[in-house]
Amino acid sequence: MIVAGFGFRAAADIASLKDAYGRARAALPEGVAPESIATVSDKAEMPVFRALAAELALDPIGVDAARLADQKTSTRSEASIAARGASSVAEAAALAAAGPGARLLGPRVVSGDGMATCALAEGDTE
Repeated sequence: MIVAGFGFRAAADIASLKDAYGRARAALPEGVAPESIATVSDKAEMPVFRALAAELALDPIGVDAARLADQKTSTRSEASIAARGASSVAEAAALAAAGPGARLLGPRVVSGDGMATCALAEGDTE
């Protein structure tokens, strides 16, 4: 199972999230795609995230903020640490949602406008 994890600013629009998603997906082999998208629980309820899930026809997953800090990420954002206690919300959300033993498929990528990040993780959770 591959999960696309997202971090994004409150002012991010669907174009920002789609851009980050497209940049992350570009690293996947053709025909391979995420099965769900994830972010921190409170942001998973935001209309922009729900709209992205609907447009991509992917299951949205909200990850409890406390679980984010438990994840080992490959990048570090001081803003993310201050706001969420995780060094990368996108990477931590992807890892947590993909389940125990999940691994990142690469570091997070940033949308062109800097409003959203996306990271992909693969796990055995079905």
